[in-house]
Amino acid sequence: MCDWPEVTAIPGAHETLAELSKTAAIYVATSAADSCELEIQQAFERVGLSEFISGYFCKTNVGVIKADPDFLDLILTRLDKPAVKVAMVGDSMIKDIRPALIAGILPIWLTTETQTVTGVIKITHLQQLLRTNIVK
Repeated sequence: MCDWPEVTAIPGAHETLAELSKTAAIYVATSAADSCELEIQQAFERVGLSEFISGYFCKTNVGVIKADPDFLDLILTRLDKPAVKVAMVGDSMIKDIRPALIAGILPIWLTTETQTVTGVIKITHLQQLLRTNIVK
C-alpha cells in the first residue's frame, strides 16, 4: 500500500478524522493483503492522516484476511471492546457493511447507492459523521 504510485484521501477525511479523533479512537481495518501494518501506516502518512489513527488491522497482524468471518471478532477481542461500542465506516456492502452487521458492529455505509438496508446508516460524505449524532 505504501508503495502504490498514488495514494489519495477521500474528500473530507482530514477534517473528519481530526475532529473524531479528539473523542474516539480510530482504527483502520483493511483488506490490503500485500501490506503489513507499518506499510499501511506509511500510506496514511503520505496523505497526512496517520496522526489521527490509533492503529491498523490487516491480514499480517490479525492472522486472517478481511473476508474471513472471524476478522472483525478478532479485532474486537484485541481492542477489548464489545461490538455495541464500535462503529465501522465502509464503502463496500460485501467487505465492510455485511461483516459489521454480522459481528454486531454499527455499520455506516459511505455510498451514493439509493437502496436502504435495515440496521445500516447511510452517508454520502464523511463530514456527515460530524453533523449528526451517529458517532459519539
